[in-house]
Amino acid sequence: MRSAKNLKCVSFRQPLPPGGAEMGYRSRTERPKDARRQPSIGAALREAAASLAALPQAAPHLEAMLLLCEATGRGYTDLLARPEAEMPAADRARFELLLQRRLAGEPIAYIRGRQAFWTLELRVTPATLIPRPETELLVELALERLPAEAPLLVLDAGSGSGAIAAALAHERPAWTLIATDRGREVTRLVDKNLRRYAPGNACVINGDWLAPIAERSLHAVVGNPPYIRDTDPHLGRGDLPWEPRDALAAGPEGLDAIRILSAQATSRLRPGGFLALEHGCDQGPAVRGIFGRHGFADIRTHRDLSDRERATTGSLPT
Repeated sequence: MRSAKNLKCVSFRQPLPPGGAEMGYRSRTERPKDARRQPSIGAALREAAASLAALPQAAPHLEAMLLLCEATGRGYTDLLARPEAEMPAADRARFELLLQRRLAGEPIAYIRGRQAFWTLELRVTPATLIPRPETELLVELALERLPAEAPLLVLDAGSGSGAIAAALAHERPAWTLIATDRGREVTRLVDKNLRRYAPGNACVINGDWLAPIAERSLHAVVGNPPYIRDTDPHLGRGDLPWEPRDALAAGPEGLDAIRILSAQATSRLRPGGFLALEHGCDQGPAVRGIFGRHGFADIRTHRDLSDRERATTGSLPT
């Protein structure tokens, strides 16, 4: 038996026929000279993040990853596990298309068709306001203030995507949530989100604020009405130009919708009923005044995670 060091390597490859090289024969591992290597996952992410950094109020690295997940249909842990892997051409093309939409200013929530809120991931469309983290304060206040096991009737006024109603109904199965908003497209979207997260204890009504609701029927009203001033320059910045104007702006002071809701709530809430409305960070004193003029007591303004006044609550006398 020959020792290993004396063994010769034997090739089992068949020799090329005469002129084989000219005829285009190549080894299995040889890449055609005209083939273009697709960029790696890591390189695509870095390039996209660098481009997105030019957008105001963008989170470049997070948004690049969200778009890549959307384009490939893969999770971020899967993608980050092999950043050196080559991206398939079809995935790269989809990613470029989504990236160009974002670079044109389109909100990433509308590109993806969904947005995280509370513990949920809600469907969103350009017909509705994009749910934002600061609105989660309203959910926290309602959960803290209202009894968890009581069979309460709670209304989310001007629901938009149904974010507040879905979150509260999901957290409190004993409660019944009503979401109100105007327009068939909006109410269809709310219905889809409620069916997904609260199929047994929430519904949507097509109507203006509290107008469709019977008097003295509600235990609580919670809402994120429009509160930006009509002339506020922020309406032309960031995601706001893409969102429905009537879900953002409310008159010269930004208080028109809050005044309407406060007035309607006095007749729709039961004695002791609870009202919680989101508002601008400089509107706390004005909103407290509006609540007081409509007979609410125990009026308090609450701060968000940025330590800005963001929501005011009050209760009707018992």
